Amino acid sequence: MNAASGAESRAVAARVLDAVLHRGRSLKPELANALPALKDPRDRALVEAICFAVLRRPARYEAALKAWMPRPLGKRDSDLRALLFVGFAQLDLALPAHAAVAATVDAARAIGRSHQAGLVNALLRRAQRDGLPTVEAHAHWPAWLRARLRRDWPQDEAAILDASTSAPPLWLRVNRQQGGRDDYRARLSEAGLIARVDEALADALRLDEAVAIASLPGFADGAVSVQDGAAQRVADALAPPAGARVLDACAAPGGKAAHLLERDPTLRLTALDVDAARLNTVRSGLARLRLGTDARLVAADASELSAWWDGTPFDAVLLDAPCSATGIVRRQPDVLMHRRETDIAAVTAVQARLLDALWRTVAPGGVLLYATCSILKQENEDQVRAFLARTDDAQVEALDAGYGRDCEVGRQRLPGELGYDGFFYSRLRKAAR
Repeated sequence: MNAASGAESRAVAARVLDAVLHRGRSLKPELANALPALKDPRDRALVEAICFAVLRRPARYEAALKAWMPRPLGKRDSDLRALLFVGFAQLDLALPAHAAVAATVDAARAIGRSHQAGLVNALLRRAQRDGLPTVEAHAHWPAWLRARLRRDWPQDEAAILDASTSAPPLWLRVNRQQGGRDDYRARLSEAGLIARVDEALADALRLDEAVAIASLPGFADGAVSVQDGAAQRVADALAPPAGARVLDACAAPGGKAAHLLERDPTLRLTALDVDAARLNTVRSGLARLRLGTDARLVAADASELSAWWDGTPFDAVLLDAPCSATGIVRRQPDVLMHRRETDIAAVTAVQARLLDALWRTVAPGGVLLYATCSILKQENEDQVRAFLARTDDAQVEALDAGYGRDCEVGRQRLPGELGYDGFFYSRLRKAAR
């Protein structure tokens, strides 16, 4: 990696962070747009690592600026502020300090801040010398959301907050249509990667250190996918019978539909999503995995049955519902910046509408799995209790402790437990006629 690429990668990271921190943009699409400009995969990996490090603990870096600058940066200095955060994050990531500081100072010139390169150098040298301020984990969370955590999980609030600032392990899902988990683990070992097995997850391997996804052996050919352990439990919880007619009602980006087809390619699967563009991601994912040539992909609002349903019931329905994403903050740290308290009432209304509509598509004796990546009870157990109260032919089927804490109407996994994301599962059986 030469000096020019070092400065370029820091400048790209600053532009991405400026968009997310100051312009309300989402991290994933900003990275997707920015990373292709970097030719070296090491540069792309570095930009991702820096952006995630900043967004997991922005209050720490803001505290440094407040402590060390005589007056705050103005709105017109948002790109400079983002670049300083890039520099601080590199120190947290334990990158070689001299090279990190030099590349970030060069990046100041690359983004048109040559006259402030000296300021960047001075602040980063001070951070290197004195260390960055220590900030409590809760400082990164909006007050209204912390209050909900305290109310819902009073004994676990601190652990949840700490987990949100930590980099998660890299969970892999081995495509059993192309070989067994042990065989793929051996391939990883040959590539110098040590993977651990979770006996509760039949298709999973865990890497404690992140690697470039495209560098995984056989990734391009569909041998493996990236999917958190909690999300992999969905296929176990739904457990459709062989050859069943299955609906994945909010399918994008497609990992759960793919997992179901890897388990049983004879499933008659319909993958539905309201966003036609995101449905293309499902299509390309199934193609990479060499799956789902007979799967039906439909772009429609799942709650508008007349727009997509032919009236033939499904044996199993997966509703991985839109939610606050509070269980995956460590993977999507910008959630904390974009989420508003009013969003929760709006999304719970959508969830209820989807539950009521999709229940009509479940065959008598069939199953609907309601799942979210939320840890808020309003979206999870409260939502299911309300559904049961208004739905005479629905009953909860128990899931075992491997899915998390017992909530009577489902199971809740909290972030960081067993290395998993936060996730909720409720398996609902429709009465037979």
